[in-house]
Amino acid sequence: MDEPEDNPYVRDPRLDFEPIETLEESTAREEAEALREAIRYHDARYYVEADPVISDRAYDQLFERLESLENAFGLESSTSPTRRVGGAPIDELETVEHVVPMRSIDSSGEEADVRAFDRRVRDRLTERGYDEPVDYLCEPKFDGLSVELVYEDGVLERAATRGDGERGDDVTENVRTIRSVPLKLHGAYPEFLAVRGEVYIPKDAFQAYNRERIERGEEPFANPRNAAAGTLRQLDPSVTAERPLACFVFDVLDDGGYGFESRAEEHETIAEWGFEVDDHTRLEGDIDGAIRFRDELLAARDDLNYEIDGTVFKVNDHRACELLGSTARAPRWAYAYKFPARREETTVRDVVVQVGRTGRLTPVALLDPVEVSGVTVSRATLHNPDQIADLGVGIGDRVRVLRAGDVIPYVEEVIENNVDGHFEFPETCPVCDSPVEHDGPLAFCTGGVGCPAQLRRAIEHYASRTGLDIEGLGEKAVNQLVEEGIVEQLPDLYELTVEELAALDGWGETSAEKLLEELDAKTEPPLADFLSALGIPEVGPTTAGDVAREFGTLDAVMAADAEALQAVRGIGETVAAEIAAFFESERNRDVIAALRSHGVEPQTTERAGEELSGATFVFTGSLDGWTRSAIQELVESHGGNATSAVSSNTDYVVVGDNPGESKRDDAIDHGVELIDQERFEELLRSRGVDV
Repeated sequence: MDEPEDNPYVRDPRLDFEPIETLEESTAREEAEALREAIRYHDARYYVEADPVISDRAYDQLFERLESLENAFGLESSTSPTRRVGGAPIDELETVEHVVPMRSIDSSGEEADVRAFDRRVRDRLTERGYDEPVDYLCEPKFDGLSVELVYEDGVLERAATRGDGERGDDVTENVRTIRSVPLKLHGAYPEFLAVRGEVYIPKDAFQAYNRERIERGEEPFANPRNAAAGTLRQLDPSVTAERPLACFVFDVLDDGGYGFESRAEEHETIAEWGFEVDDHTRLEGDIDGAIRFRDELLAARDDLNYEIDGTVFKVNDHRACELLGSTARAPRWAYAYKFPARREETTVRDVVVQVGRTGRLTPVALLDPVEVSGVTVSRATLHNPDQIADLGVGIGDRVRVLRAGDVIPYVEEVIENNVDGHFEFPETCPVCDSPVEHDGPLAFCTGGVGCPAQLRRAIEHYASRTGLDIEGLGEKAVNQLVEEGIVEQLPDLYELTVEELAALDGWGETSAEKLLEELDAKTEPPLADFLSALGIPEVGPTTAGDVAREFGTLDAVMAADAEALQAVRGIGETVAAEIAAFFESERNRDVIAALRSHGVEPQTTERAGEELSGATFVFTGSLDGWTRSAIQELVESHGGNATSAVSSNTDYVVVGDNPGESKRDDAIDHGVELIDQERFEELLRSRGVDV
């Protein structure tokens, strides 16, 4: 992008601004326009060319000055850089029709198929009288989310996802937040323009953002593509603005009569208009050169700061493309030569320590995405400090990743040490800086609920469906309450007021009142739900139910020692010790006492009888007239056991409408009797249980 001439806010920008209250409106308008021009230039230097000419602090001062001028004099503009911070949330994404169809591209990972494509191109062109050499514009095949960008008079008017190729979701407000997408084009542009691009998240930004999420106790994104796709479809543009999206543009869909003769000319010109283009794109004179390009890019794949899964070859000459035409689904002038999937071996880009709700610290390796057992993963657990030392794994090492039980990815071994030593486990919590204590191979933050990560996760668990099921206390709301300092410990939830909630961004009196009503409605929960909500290590809803039925009251559970707890059916030595230790903790007792002082009083659990004692049931599908929780409660209140998985200890699998295949198959494998609803109810009545 050419440097704006005579603009005082470009190089060594003037930051000694006149007080706003002394400015005339005309002066303010001129200054605002100069600031917009300068900020667009700095955005392009930073986000497109990766070559900034001023410091971040100077940029922030220019941006803040522009915001102040626009607010003070009502100078808002749809093309102002201040529009990138995100607008108001919307209810849903509208569907819009594309200017021209956004077709897919034929592809293969086999060289023979690529050469066959080249033969088809040359044969078809020869048949149509085209006798010039065929050259190819070769570019990376980006692994992101395709978008259509539409400009009128140089101003971004609309952005849409690819969708079904004919119509896509309108994501204009979200795309406005992407700083590598110009809100206003540069140079000599056509009155109307539609281009195709790929929204992505740079690898380094993806790893940094995941690190922040993990340290806050939030779930990280699985891979950059999923993160980009989910972010672009956000209903709240302010959330999109916080995430590090970028966008490469690589095709002109409608040039408004500009008259390009080749795709190479398109590539050069769209860069001049201010779009981010990939500098690996290259013109090759034949298919052999195109294949060499693919092989070179495959070798350089791990060094790129964005994900690609192949290369795309496009016939360069536009007249040749018109002669080749398209099929119903794909152009005949383009082909994707795909890379083989990465399998098992990858590079550790970072190690971050995650803080669980119990304070346990778990090291997580952030990886270059790799396919493991058919699933792309970008993180893997390192379990504990001892395993890090045993493996000798450090940031930058090449490792082999496996999945435990085809579910949890973990680092199995280091294949290539690229750093000296290994990752050093921190001596203090990465979130609250409290000292770290070790219990055998495990490490724990000593900050308790004073640690924001533990507090967030504790509240989320307390309010979750496996806890008290408090609607309105999801991840976003909990983060906001903790960050604003309104909730510093779990009992503070019951001191919230409508006034302080309504004053928060995105809230209002109605949502505030609903949350307080939800909290009030759950002050007398079943004992089992309350025990599950406390987040006792190793205690989920099933174990909580067993303990509640055995002891009946919260006071009885709190007074029980490990030996008494171990006598409960299904509870072993480890779980019994965890429960006893939880209630022996003075901190935990103080939290429970504070909850009770705010009116939270778990209700006594009493068994209706022992008619189903010793019988274990698994349910699959729906039963007429019963909810799943109600039927499980009935079984357990009469001494039976209702579990979620089939094992050799299961007595009956009850099959309702629309059952899952896996539980029926497991029942057959374990020799467990399958019964329908009628047979189940007969069994209950035969044992004296009223239904």
